[in-house]
Amino acid sequence: VQLQASGGGLVQAGGSLRLSCAVSGTFFSISVMAWYRQTPGKQREMVANIATDGSTVYADSMEGRFTISRDNAKNTVYLQTSSLRPEDTAVYYCNVLARNKAYAVPRDYWGQGTLVTVSS
Repeated sequence: VQLQASGGGLVQAGGSLRLSCAVSGTFFSISVMAWYRQTPGKQREMVANIATDGSTVYADSMEGRFTISRDNAKNTVYLQTSSLRPEDTAVYYCNVLARNKAYAVPRDYWGQGTLVTVSS
């Protein structure tokens, strides 16, 4: 299972970016898809996740500004960000919980990260 994240870049405060993460390779099923972020010296934190039924969970500081969505046919998860702040600057990682075979235990897979830089 491979995850390829894209869409990061440099944006001014108040701007927006749309991050994408495509899942490829051999797998049986994907359940939860999520975005995390990490800044130097800090622990990785969850931004948002989305279940197969479309239900979502957001970190408090992101709710109302970020929207997570998924396209199950394309095995892709998106993060639409808006009203970006300098403190949103981080490497954003996509994550999925997936089974690589029908009776396998689900495990986490991570993308390589995409850098979002918000200038003031």
